[in-house]
Amino acid sequence: MSRTRLARLIAAGQVCLNGAVAQDPKARVAEGDIVEITVPVPAEVATCPQDIALAILHEDADLIVIDKPAGMVVHPAPGSPDGTLVNALLHHFGGALSGVGGERRPGIVHRIDKDTSGLLVVAKSDRAHHGLAHQFEAHSVERKYYAVVNGRPDTADPRLKGVRGVSFEQGNIVKLTTQLARHKTDRQRQAVIFQGGRHAVTRARVVESFGKPAQAALVECWLETGRTHQIRVHLAHAGHGLVGDPVYGGRRKWNAKAMTEAGILAARDFERQALHAAVLGFEHPVSGEMMRFEAAMPPDLTALLEALRTGQP
Repeated sequence: MSRTRLARLIAAGQVCLNGAVAQDPKARVAEGDIVEITVPVPAEVATCPQDIALAILHEDADLIVIDKPAGMVVHPAPGSPDGTLVNALLHHFGGALSGVGGERRPGIVHRIDKDTSGLLVVAKSDRAHHGLAHQFEAHSVERKYYAVVNGRPDTADPRLKGVRGVSFEQGNIVKLTTQLARHKTDRQRQAVIFQGGRHAVTRARVVESFGKPAQAALVECWLETGRTHQIRVHLAHAGHGLVGDPVYGGRRKWNAKAMTEAGILAARDFERQALHAAVLGFEHPVSGEMMRFEAAMPPDLTALLEALRTGQP
């Protein structure tokens, strides 16, 4: 089980230490202690199946790989009770999904933001769910994203060299290493911190830049860890927030001499964070086969890149 799942069971009084209900998820245990965990039977899924089209890249008896469109929420939550990936999956499978994720998250092992497009793997069996969750916990899953950012995160930029948590690796790779935690005043946001929180590591490399001097860049990102909003927060911390990101993108002053008005408007009017989960690789949790999937960029991102390319004077 994941640490998060165990913490929830402790909070629900489902874990006993030496016969007494465990109260503190951070309490230490000693040799000889007896820990008893009661795992409730998964609740009957109340979320309604909905006939929503899915872009399926792979499906077998244990898992399915989906290319999620931007705008689709992964699982039901307050404000998004239906129209989610889970609703679509329940219709596709007739309810046959792993119950490990709970009532509203059957089969969901990981997620990407509503307005991020790209690849997700979903478990159909409990065995697959546990096996995939272990790989995500061990950070052994290959995850590559493409992002369009404001400016150019250049390893030769002296400003970037002075940003705490930023280091550089061979191949013009920018490495961001920080802790992440919920923002103190806005609970919907994540914030970079350096004490406490959860360890987060992102690597980024510029693939293409637009404008002279660069006004935007297409960046390839690798996740060593997978925290909420990680790429968006890390690149914003480095001073290169994602184009179209209403939360972390910040206000960008574009140089009209470095980019035509059409290029500037294409970036300013982009209606979501310009982020796409392009590659997903993992070991099949049942067969042991190494699997790797790629998802082409969706039309809106392709159009943005073309506008930026043609918008260079």
